[in-house]
Amino acid sequence: MEELRKKMEERVHFIRQQMEQAAGQAGRAPEEITLLAASKTQSPETVALSAALPIDLFGENRVQELVSKFDAGAYGGKQVDMIGHLQKNKVKYAVGRARLIHSVDSLALGQVISKEAGKKGLCQDILLEVNIGREESKRGVFPEELPRLLEEICPLPHIRVRGLMAIPPVSAKEGQNRPYFSALRQLFVDIKSKKYDNVHMDCLSMGMTHDYVDAILEGATLVRIGTGIYGPRIYKEEMP
Repeated sequence: MEELRKKMEERVHFIRQQMEQAAGQAGRAPEEITLLAASKTQSPETVALSAALPIDLFGENRVQELVSKFDAGAYGGKQVDMIGHLQKNKVKYAVGRARLIHSVDSLALGQVISKEAGKKGLCQDILLEVNIGREESKRGVFPEELPRLLEEICPLPHIRVRGLMAIPPVSAKEGQNRPYFSALRQLFVDIKSKKYDNVHMDCLSMGMTHDYVDAILEGATLVRIGTGIYGPRIYKEEMP
């Protein structure tokens, strides 16, 4: 475990250096950008080791993992976001544990989240997921559908829209995803300027291990990095 800890420490140090350089190049302060460790498939023991490193918070793709690691105290007191697709029948497990739900792409899901948050006396912060690359294999609303979704979700009493999230197409070359990141940033700015009720646009979640530098250059406030911290994922059987 000590060897693993050292490897993760080196990786996080490198990522932080890259983040700082990208922020400087973009004329931004490094403190403006949140480093989220995407801990999908990682054991509670590994996550607990990484919690001592200079990462800001964690992100899980599966509710089952979020619940088990949260309840085991694996995050070391740091917060955790729900970054993967959230099924409506599992919303009750995420609300109250997740700081932020990144993947809201429909009014129906927003309604379930608001209802569950109301039961728990909470206001759940969410991001709206945008299918910025218009890929059939990915979730999220198309950019032109975003205003309507905002208008539908804003009146819900127990959620608050904090920003946008997207996963652009897989890029083969450095810089290839910058147009997608730029387009999402423009949507973010446009929404912020319109001052919707119950919308506090302060989080632009974009960029992963292979393209987080480009995302920062284009305005990301949060990057989601898994492989870059933990190494290649080893997939296990789905949790029940």
